[in-house]
Amino acid sequence: MKIAINQVPAEGLYIEEEIKSAQLDLDTDLIKFGPVLEVRGKVTRITNALTVELNIKGSLGADCSRCLSRYDWKLDKNVRFTYPLESSDNFIDLDPDIREEIILDYPIKPLCRPDCQGLCLKCGKNKNEGGCNCGST
Repeated sequence: MKIAINQVPAEGLYIEEEIKSAQLDLDTDLIKFGPVLEVRGKVTRITNALTVELNIKGSLGADCSRCLSRYDWKLDKNVRFTYPLESSDNFIDLDPDIREEIILDYPIKPLCRPDCQGLCLKCGKNKNEGGCNCGST
């Protein structure tokens, strides 16, 4: 998502765009994003700075690190960026900053729910679905 600095009027500019998640390289081994992210916001400019306030929405799936079940959750994040402007600047590319803000919200250890019981160490059954017959629970 690029913003042409000279096209930002004095009253500000409203932006709305869908960004392909593959374009931002957001997927990891445990977390997979949906096909697009919705980005909406306002851009304002004063003489030597550009301020961008955004709302980023998207859906993603993750593998629980305890029971290995797949679960979905929604991303809905508000961010604010301020860019100092040089006279030689023509465009501001928001993609690296948007990517960084999303990655900062990644859970270190994704859990399908806070009380997830995980897998049986002996037989591998998901303890959230009930006990097992191997005698270890």
